[in-house]
Formats: sequence, C-alpha cells, structure tokens
Amino acid sequence: MIEAVSCGGVVIYRGKVLLLYKNQNGRYIGWVMPKGTVEEGESYQSAALREVREESGALGEIVKYIGKTRYTFRVDNDIINKTVHWYLMTSNSYYSKPQTEEFFVDSGFYKQHEAYYLLKFQDEKQIMRQAYNEYNNLKRTGVIAKYK
Repeated sequence: MIEAVSCGGVVIYRGKVLLLYKNQNGRYIGWVMPKGTVEEGESYQSAALREVREESGALGEIVKYIGKTRYTFRVDNDIINKTVHWYLMTSNSYYSKPQTEEFFVDSGFYKQHEAYYLLKFQDEKQIMRQAYNEYNNLKRTGVIAKYK
C-alpha cells in the first residue's frame, strides 16, 4: 500500500466555482476541481496554488484551509491511499485554460448548484459545498471583498 498526498483548491470568483473536465484517451473521467501531488520540499499551500495554476491557468489566492478528503484506488498491483488537502481560494477573473498534458479538455466557472451537479466524485461535492458555505460566510462578514 502506498500513501500519497495531494493538495487542491476550491476556486471561487464572483460566486462561481472553477471546474475542469477530464477525458483521457477518449475515456470519460468527468468534472473535477484542480488538485495534484505535493512535490518534495513543497508546502501544502504552495502545492495547492501551483496545481491550480498548472491545471487551470487560474491565479488563485488562498483564503482558508477547508479540510481533507481520502480515497483509495488501484494502479497495476499497488493500492494507493490518497489524502487531498483542500483550500478555499478566490481568483481575480473568470480566466481558465485547461492543461491538455493532464487530459483536461474543458474548464470554466459554474454556479454552485451547477458545479455540485457536474462534479463526478461525492467527496469533491461535499468539500465544494463546505468551501462555498465558508465563502458566503466570509463575504457576509466582509473578510472577502464583494467583487471576489
């Protein structure tokens, strides 16, 4: 069994959530949020910001740590236990450009209910909803500017 750690972002701009559509070699993978492996010597926050930028082209700014998700999958004869640390992020625009090298073929910002419907994985749906609620709370209290 292999333990793996990734970090990602729930990126929100003007109330809309950034999603990426992955289609690998003609095989539907689905809509996901940007995340990826932490590199050696890299902090979780740096990894999350880098992965958001690499996979989507969006410039995220970390607002708050949201939590982690865990899942297990098989690669060849190994079982991978993956932990993903998630950060609520804001962006400064709706700009996104999917990273084709990672088989992302589309990206965009979606209303919260649309994003919830589109996301493929239940754990990402839950962390997105948690981050979105926190985003709304922080906007209400003025921590996040109204235009973000």
